[in-house]
Amino acid sequence: ADIDRINREKVAAIAEQNFEKAAALRDDEKRAKKNLEDTLKNWRASSEEKIVTVNEDDIMAVVSKWTGVPLRRMEEKETEKLLKMENELKGRVIGQDEAVVVISKALRRSRADLKDPRRPIGSFLFLGPTGVGKTYLARNLAEFMFGDADALIQIDMSEYMEKFTASRLIGSPPGYVGYEEGGQLSEAVRRRPYSVVLFDEVEKA
Repeated sequence: ADIDRINREKVAAIAEQNFEKAAALRDDEKRAKKNLEDTLKNWRASSEEKIVTVNEDDIMAVVSKWTGVPLRRMEEKETEKLLKMENELKGRVIGQDEAVVVISKALRRSRADLKDPRRPIGSFLFLGPTGVGKTYLARNLAEFMFGDADALIQIDMSEYMEKFTASRLIGSPPGYVGYEEGGQLSEAVRRRPYSVVLFDEVEKA
């Protein structure tokens, strides 16, 4: 977890062109990896004669780490979670019952495989003035679906008012400066594929 966190901070520092901080984080990452290797070496030495049993919980924990789906959500039955979706979201987001119902129905259809597997689980356009709960609903949707409010990837589209800024979302083409860094959207989705992506103020892009 520490290595992942340090790597995320390093990538962010590179994106901000703070190379001094990135170099320090690179050294921290090397030390963390060395500590991990030493810990694994000691563990292997102490467990050579032990028989390790892998159970269902161990497998679920590994899959949870790989996919980013919180373990407690994986343990909950999918149908039960989706059936109570409206009531739970209505209890959190006041005054947006119609939007909650539409989203809930769309997500249930998706989980029943009644959608194109090559497309996102759902794509929604929220309209309304500031303060009616558009971002708040997206944040609560992320927490409900994936067990963590941090599963929301929020992109401020007012920063993409010019055509040339679009490359910042998906990254530069091969051979161009910044290709290895990835885009703000593509890199965030790569690190956390199970998430809600919010394009805020999209009309300004």
